[in-house]
Amino acid sequence: MSFDHSIRSGQRLLRCGYTTGTCAALAAQGAVRLLLTGKQPRVLTLLTPKGWEVSVRPIECRMQGQAAICSVRKDAGDDADVTDGLPVTATVSKTDMPGVAIDGGDGVGRVTKPGLDQPVGEAAINRVPRQMIRQQVEEVCQESGYTGGISVIISIEGGAEAAHRTFNLQLGVEGGLSILGTSGIVEPMSEQAIVDTIALEIRQHAAESNRLILTPGNYGTDFLHAQGWDTFGVPVVKCSNFLGESLDCAAVEGIEQLLLVGHIGKLVKLAGGIMNTHSRYADCRTELFCAHAAICGADTATCQALMNAATTDACLEIVDQAHLRDRVLTSLLEAIQRHLEHRIGPGCRIGVVLFSNQFGLLGMTRPAKEILQQW
Repeated sequence: MSFDHSIRSGQRLLRCGYTTGTCAALAAQGAVRLLLTGKQPRVLTLLTPKGWEVSVRPIECRMQGQAAICSVRKDAGDDADVTDGLPVTATVSKTDMPGVAIDGGDGVGRVTKPGLDQPVGEAAINRVPRQMIRQQVEEVCQESGYTGGISVIISIEGGAEAAHRTFNLQLGVEGGLSILGTSGIVEPMSEQAIVDTIALEIRQHAAESNRLILTPGNYGTDFLHAQGWDTFGVPVVKCSNFLGESLDCAAVEGIEQLLLVGHIGKLVKLAGGIMNTHSRYADCRTELFCAHAAICGADTATCQALMNAATTDACLEIVDQAHLRDRVLTSLLEAIQRHLEHRIGPGCRIGVVLFSNQFGLLGMTRPAKEILQQW
């Protein structure tokens, strides 16, 4: 069934798709419905976290012994996604244990390094997809009057092979793909369209205010809300990976006070002057942590551990254990501040705030403290 949502890229419309998490939740819905009712659903429908409805016809939906199997084909729209077209399958069975147990099967990776969304040893099915799967299963159980336990195994045909074209192995996910997604929707990556949209949004806000908050994405807006900083009346613009272009736009539009708020996994790259934080342009997260830890007195073992870390949260744990966390973060923040000031120029007062989903507020530069106090 056609998924008819698009975004504009220049003079073209690019079709959106839906995530592996959405596919897994739809497949689980179909499998549990067959298991509990004995009826094969012709159409599967759910409402994604973004609020868009997705309806698909399953590739297959059948019984295999005491288990029900349902498959949904991934549709990434016009996005260049390695998972596009792959079948995502849910195998569902009844259990004696209460609740919904979710695990990964063939083609779904396993977490092997700490600091990722799921603990070491768990299937690489992230938090939001797990919630979506559980919600679909529980709704069907409630409709059917079933109160027992349900096991859901998610697999992806061809997932192990496709994973070689991702960064999963370097991140610490082995044996297959990750089941990802926070909105349930895949929006095609048209860089110029995104930059144009950011520039337009900054221009519109600059017409009414000389103050601005930039943040890469949803993690940042959630953090702003948790801190209560979204009540200052200062416009907030999501800049995705395009930090350099966003700073340029802010300078052109005459923004005088700018606060950059972001997850350390993105913003640590700024300490190396990396102004596009997409991994295909540059990474260097662990290298930057290692370099700044070294000048703060870290020993060889600590530096080696940092270089082998899978995530910035894992880096934070390492420098914490070495009793260097405050010094390393201060050093990184000073470097980030220098690069930001160099990029945006003297006409704008800029500051940066770093946070982590695991550790919360990590620190901020002196200009950031002064801007927040003034606001």
